[in-house]
Order: sequence, then structure tokens, then C-alpha cells
Amino acid sequence: MKVLSFCHNSRASSPLPGFIIFFLTFYVHKMESAKFTVIGSPEPVTATLGQDTVLPCHLSPRMSAANMEVRWFRFEFLSFVHLYRDGVDQDEGQMPEYRGRTELSKAGLTDGNVPLRILSIRLSDEGQYRCFVQDDTFYEETILELRVAGLGSAPLISLEGHQDGGIWVVCRSAGWYPEPEVLWKHLNGRHLPSLSETKSRGDNNLFDTETAIVIKEYSNQNLSCCIRNTVLNQDKESAVYIADPFFPRVNPWMVALSVILMVSFGFIGLTVYLFKTKGKLTEEVGKRDLEIDKRDQEISKRDEEIEKRDQEISKRDEEIEKRDQEIRWRKHVAPIEEVNVTLDPDTAHPQLILSADGKSVRWAGTRQDLPNNPERFDTELCVLGCEGFTSGRHYWEVEVGDGLCWAVGVARESVRRKGGISFSPEEGIWAVRRLGDQFRALTSPATPLPLSQVPSRIRVCLDCDRGQVTFFDAGDQAPIFTFPPASVPGGRIRPWLRVVGSQLSLCP
Repeated sequence: MKVLSFCHNSRASSPLPGFIIFFLTFYVHKMESAKFTVIGSPEPVTATLGQDTVLPCHLSPRMSAANMEVRWFRFEFLSFVHLYRDGVDQDEGQMPEYRGRTELSKAGLTDGNVPLRILSIRLSDEGQYRCFVQDDTFYEETILELRVAGLGSAPLISLEGHQDGGIWVVCRSAGWYPEPEVLWKHLNGRHLPSLSETKSRGDNNLFDTETAIVIKEYSNQNLSCCIRNTVLNQDKESAVYIADPFFPRVNPWMVALSVILMVSFGFIGLTVYLFKTKGKLTEEVGKRDLEIDKRDQEISKRDEEIEKRDQEISKRDEEIEKRDQEIRWRKHVAPIEEVNVTLDPDTAHPQLILSADGKSVRWAGTRQDLPNNPERFDTELCVLGCEGFTSGRHYWEVEVGDGLCWAVGVARESVRRKGGISFSPEEGIWAVRRLGDQFRALTSPATPLPLSQVPSRIRVCLDCDRGQVTFFDAGDQAPIFTFPPASVPGGRIRPWLRVVGSQLSLCP
């Protein structure tokens, strides 16, 4: 605090002291406000179909989580995978597909271990999971990725006729996930090219595979079919040896006899020739029919896959429609009101200059000679809006442009104005902030946000009845961050801005 007092008593015109104050204050309060961090697995967790798996999660530093809330969820905060609260597991609100399939080990709670065990892994379990831990008003979470993989049946090799002077060999297997890699190999390990390969999904949504190769005599009579799961890095392999008698041959004595018969009995030979010709035509027609049937089966399989994809798309469309209906319902029962916000000059830090209409604020770099009234921020470069809200749903928009150092949000009317303050919900501030190449939500500790999502205009939505603040990109309405419901307690809430080296404007 002595460093802060020294810097603010300085009347130097250089903006450098202001920046030093800003960064020192940020990191000091960051260290003071942090209680624990929730740590999961930096790499995706891989699980095998039908088996159990554990999603790791623990607190750092190590501390007891026995009296905390531990919530594992996927898409929606209120619809959870597993919830531990008030010392027991909670069933009401659990996703139906996880009932009876999740466990939270109580043995490690006192050491801060909160891993989730999922029993009998299914394909639908694949995706992101959030480990959320809350102690009173402080909470933190982390995201984990679960990958699901399945080993199919051992390859079945069959000999299915002659083709091109060789034997048509087919390898089949079923029950793989994700789509497997199929290889033909010679006894010495050399890979052999396949002539056809088909992969399709069965009714259980697992992959079935069929691949074929032509083997000729004295070439690759020893071979194997290997099917590999690239996620588990495991494979199943079957081998076969094709003996010489299986290969097609032409008997020279039969050829000589045929020639003699054709020479000796011309008429009979002609008749035999005609019958042979007819037989060949019939065989070719039969082959074409088989090929047509095979193509029809492939087309039918593709049609089934297309139909399944259409059903998945239809299901996603229904989910989107459901969310849209919920949004429309919320707007209907609790309409949101656009408010005209102006800035309160009596609260502005002496280094901030407000426009005459109270719609914009910029950083001056030097301290103005203003009365040090109780409402004014004297250390942090902040200003409050004139308007305050205690009920209803309201929104306003702030133009941030391409500024590199700013914060936008709301604050309690009773927020501390004198001395250094912590930019966090515990202090009474709910906001998002850009600091150079960092874009964060000011939770405790701060939550990193993608820098690519930094908008030029931010919409601030305050729901006093639910105690929730949400930030949107005002350009495309994309959500940026939402403080959980009940984060903002009762009382009068006012717009809040922080400006360093830039300018912010309230949109009409």
C-alpha cells in the first residue's frame, strides 16, 4: 500500500506510474483472492466400451472438500452427471442416462480428491465434462475430455471363389469404435494392397468392416488380416495359409481330348461350342447380377447411413428448437429491458475524463483537481453508472473499440471506493476484462476466455431476480461469459467501468 500511495501522490505527466499501479494491484489482489484451483487431466481420458473409467479431479493446494459442493456436469449446470452436496450424493436433477452409473469416492475428499467413476462406458458418454467445486461463495471448475473406444471381434478370413487366376479372400470383423484401420500383411510383415474395403455402422452405432484381396499361387499364400484401434493402439489379427490345391488349374489331357473331339466330330463340336457359349453368357449374366446385387447392398448401406445421419441432424435440430423455445419462453415471462445508462461524475477517479453527456469516459494520464468526496474512487481507475437496479432484467451496451486495457460489468452500490480493491465477486464486482493479450472473466480466480472472442461492443445483461450477469458480443449476439445464477446477491446494482490508456463509450 505504501507503493500505491507514493505513485498517486506523484503529479508527473507520464502515464507510466498509472500502468505500474494497475499491474501491481492486479497481481497482488489476484494472489490474495485465490483460494484453490481445480485441476483435471490435461490430456483426453480414454475409456473402453463396457468397462469402467475414472475422470481425475483434485484441488490445489490440497484441502478437504468434504463440506464443499462437487458438481460434475456436461452441457447444462442444473442437469448434472453427479452432484455431491451437504455431505451426501444428490439424485434429484441427475441426467437419466447416468443414474446408477456414477460414483464419487468419499475416501479422498479430505485430501481434495474428487474423481468421478463412470460404470459400463457407452458411446453416448464421449465428450466434455466439467468438474465444478464450490465452497460458500468461492468456486472454480476445470474441463476434461473423455474419449470412448471399442475393440471389435477377431477378424474372420474366408475364401470366396476364384478371380483373375487367383483366390478371392475376404476378411470381416464387427463392433469397432471409432472407425478402425484395416491391413493385409504378408508373413514377413510387408503390407499387401486390398482390392475393396467397406466400413459401415450397425444398429449399435459401432463400425463393421469388410475387406478383400486376390491371392495368386506362389505369391502370398501366407497372409494375415490385422484390424487396429488407433485410439487404444490395440489390434486383433488372424492369419491363413492357402494350400496349392485351392488354386485353379487347367488339365492338358482334357484340352487335347477336346481338340480331338472337335476335329473328329465337327457337328458335335459345334454343338458343344454353342452350349459352352451359352453357358459362358449365363455365367457372365450371373456375375453381373451378383455385382449388381452387391452394389445394391452397398447403396442400401449408404442409404441407411444417410438416414441415420439425417436422424442425428433432426435430433440436434430438435435440441436447438428446444433451447430456442426456452429462450422465447424466458423472454415472454420475464422480458428484458434496454436501459439508457449514463456515468456518474461524482464516482469517477480523478484521472478519468467524462464527456458532457455522461456517455463516454477516457483515461487522462494525469490527475485532475477534483473534490475527494466519499463516492469517488481514489485509487482504482473506475467509474459507476448513475442508474441502479434492484429487480427486473436489464441490458445496455458498451463500445470498447480496440482498447487493450479495460473492464466492463456491474458492481454493488456499496462497493469500496477508497484504496486498492479486488476485482472479484467477493468485492462486489462482476465483470470481464482485457489486459493486453489476456481476456478474462473476473471470477475468483479469474477465468481465461479466448482472445478471439474479444468484441468491439459488449452487451451487459443483468437479471436481478435470478442474481445473474451475462455478457454477449453485441455484434453477433454470441455469448461471452455468464456468472452462475445467485452469484449477484440482493441490493442495488450499478453499471461499472474501468479504463486505462483507452476510451469506453455507452451506446445510445
